[in-house]
Amino acid sequence: MNLKQYILLVACTIGFVTINFAQHRQVPIKNGLGLHGGLTQFDIITDNFETQKGNGFVVGGSATVDLTHKWYNVSYSIQLSENTIGIAARPTLVSPTSEYIDYKLFAAQITLQAHIKLIGSYLTLDVGPMLQYNGELELKDDKYKNYIITNYNNLLAEEISDISKFNIDGAVGLSAGLSHFRIKAQYIYGFTNMLSKLNKNDLDTSGNKDSKFNGNQSMFAISAMITF
Repeated sequence: MNLKQYILLVACTIGFVTINFAQHRQVPIKNGLGLHGGLTQFDIITDNFETQKGNGFVVGGSATVDLTHKWYNVSYSIQLSENTIGIAARPTLVSPTSEYIDYKLFAAQITLQAHIKLIGSYLTLDVGPMLQYNGELELKDDKYKNYIITNYNNLLAEEISDISKFNIDGAVGLSAGLSHFRIKAQYIYGFTNMLSKLNKNDLDTSGNKDSKFNGNQSMFAISAMITF
């Protein structure tokens, strides 16, 4: 199933959820739609590259089931983000110093989360799995494409763009606020090796003691959400 099909599936599912009150065994259940947007800080945890955290943004929509008789709520959502990351490189092999060159990464994430009620629905602990589709690590400025990645002898900046497109993440965070407005803080960690596809590209890894690429996504997001 490709990205468009995932987005269509979630959009259709969310579209069928409206704000209403229902009775289930005489207990009220409230369903709602939410829209959120905010800022991100992104990094890849790896021993292969020297990285610098970069900033970005995130927007998304969610459908929430508020189980008033339970100690948790449940939501499913889709969010889109554009993130940046700096990776150290140098103009030539003999250059005395390196500099961080910027890459950007677009990602679509689908998640199912449980919201554990710490103070009723006013403060919740949010945890759940996440399925991610992302694009390539795209150089923000092509003038750096022939820079040599730090810790390597011949690995060019443009050669590390083709990373793994599908990844499985875990998300944990806190949400605080009233019924129609909330602030969300979320940390997303990638369980799968985001750089694994680079191992299939027959790249020149000379100069680095580790010939295999391995890296896990690390992303922090803070956003505001309005629920209808």
